[in-house]
Amino acid sequence: MALSLEEFIHSLDLRTLPRVLEVQSGFYFEGSIYEMFGNECCLSTGEVIKITGLKIKKIIAEICEHIEGCEAPQPFELPMNFPGLFKIVADKTPYLTMEEITRAIRIGPSRLGHPCFYHQKGIKLENLIIKQGEQIMLNSVEEINGEIMVNCGVLRNHQNHSFTLPLSQEGEFYECDDEHIYTLKEIVQWKIPKNRTRTVKLTDFSNKWDLTNPFPKGFYGAVILKPVYEIQGVMKFRKDIVRILPSLDVEVKDITDSYDSNWFLQLLSTQDLFEMTSKEFPVVAEVIEAPQGNQLPRNVLQPGKTIVIHKKCQASRILASEIRSNFPKRHFLIPPSYKGKFKRRPREFPTPYDLGIAKSEKEPLHVVATKAFHSPHDELSSVSAGDQFLVQHSQTTEVLCEGIKKVVNVLACEKILKKSYEAALLPLYMEGGFVEVIHDKKQYQISELCAQFHLPFNVKVSVRDLFTEEDILAATPGLRLEEAITDSYLLISDFANPKECWEIPAGRVNMTVQLVNNLSGDPGSFLVKTLVEEIPEEQYYMMRRYENSFSYPPPRPPKHPSVEETKLSLLNLAEEKTVGLPKSPKSLHVDRSKKLHSSQAGLDSKVPVGCQNDLADLEKEKRKTGKTAVAGTSATTGLLSHMILVL
Repeated sequence: MALSLEEFIHSLDLRTLPRVLEVQSGFYFEGSIYEMFGNECCLSTGEVIKITGLKIKKIIAEICEHIEGCEAPQPFELPMNFPGLFKIVADKTPYLTMEEITRAIRIGPSRLGHPCFYHQKGIKLENLIIKQGEQIMLNSVEEINGEIMVNCGVLRNHQNHSFTLPLSQEGEFYECDDEHIYTLKEIVQWKIPKNRTRTVKLTDFSNKWDLTNPFPKGFYGAVILKPVYEIQGVMKFRKDIVRILPSLDVEVKDITDSYDSNWFLQLLSTQDLFEMTSKEFPVVAEVIEAPQGNQLPRNVLQPGKTIVIHKKCQASRILASEIRSNFPKRHFLIPPSYKGKFKRRPREFPTPYDLGIAKSEKEPLHVVATKAFHSPHDELSSVSAGDQFLVQHSQTTEVLCEGIKKVVNVLACEKILKKSYEAALLPLYMEGGFVEVIHDKKQYQISELCAQFHLPFNVKVSVRDLFTEEDILAATPGLRLEEAITDSYLLISDFANPKECWEIPAGRVNMTVQLVNNLSGDPGSFLVKTLVEEIPEEQYYMMRRYENSFSYPPPRPPKHPSVEETKLSLLNLAEEKTVGLPKSPKSLHVDRSKKLHSSQAGLDSKVPVGCQNDLADLEKEKRKTGKTAVAGTSATTGLLSHMILVL
């Protein structure tokens, strides 16, 4: 039975792909133009197409809230790389069978591929009763004893109870509320049901985007996302992938069961390759569509090139970000095999809580305060800009608050005086500012840094990687090594040189290949090469979001009435003293390793040379990147300079 292409796509179960279609009634574009805007626009009667996928080509956004003072906004195209974050609004239209859910929503092994539903009335199973409104997580779809089943789970008392439901399971299934935050790319890939729209709420937007924000200024509301699909497939005697809009006016007939699909090229995407079993590797393939990007081995990944795909693997990377202020930050994935060398850079800490997390057993954490703080309690220490501390440990102590003793969390430190040390207790909630003093001038490999120090960590490339043509890290003003991650890779090589292999990220490289044959014989040992990969901001946040949640400092108690007045008076005093004074501090050096019985010359200064150099470097970086200092920071810098010159 012939259907229009649009009707066929509407009824298509994506789990049954690929499908072979024959064009029953063709469409000819005026002027015999065969392709327009990247899509096929002319199909002849009798042509046979193998449909391999259905992808979202673009997203049309429609604001569904009235904005006061504005005309009703027209629908607009939302770029796929839009750097906003969204919260999903649960669909109020029920699904009436499990089969309808599996046809419309992508279910897979990814963290995003586990949608949650609840049943309107409840479900009675052989060994379990699913209560009305209880959240059901759909984990996977598989064939069990000849029947397609959905593997599900419910969480009760922190224990997961697993069960299966057949596709024929009926009832009113509603989407559960979803509290997670998603990027547009994640929503497009996982969260837009087939043949339905998706309502979302814009929750955040990066102002570092190069393009104009398509939403009205200050808008954070509900938006309807309407997908525009394109069909991907292959045609006989053609090696490229064809892309067809479902709205093309042709009639087609499904002839999958009566047609030998081996007549078509067997094309596989990067994701298809990674889903192959380990036993199917190594394979020989021809590159049909090469990935984009200048950080890939271009001499290997070229259309028409024959490559060997040796295996799939997991490999570690260090996620790093460029240290900048108001410029868009670049983000990198650094392999452990990176041959460049790093020097440590000073870290900045907003609170004593952060100091407690950053301290290590390897060496004392030496910091200098950049912001004054007046303690509202006699039992706790006040801080002046320029005070130096050696961080010890976190503890609790009692303070008298309005005649009542209360226990507060504090950070125990040693305050460095001219010729001695003084115990200091800093409240974790203290709104301060500290800069690390670096005494270590050693150069480190990336593996040494990760082994000896806790991440996150600040560094700068001191010796570039001489084993690569262009080291993209060498030009950065500084790097913050944030965390170690594990990612999925394909190990590939040129067929002419199978001993030299490259790790290609399976989730970030779009490549299409045609399998040629399996590689017989033992390939033997090979040299694995890696590249530093620069990733866009959206991928960076996707990686960060799924790591372990960070702990946050305890909430700050109400401010003491005199705190703000004291802070302002200190800042005013600093401003008065900084008039006409230079900003580059120079003084003597304090080395903790000398202790008190060593030479005390280095303790005569309020700020050590190491810290002065670090502060000077930070100021240079801020001037280069155009950072505008706030009044408090300007005053602090001037106060430091004045104290150093006086002392």
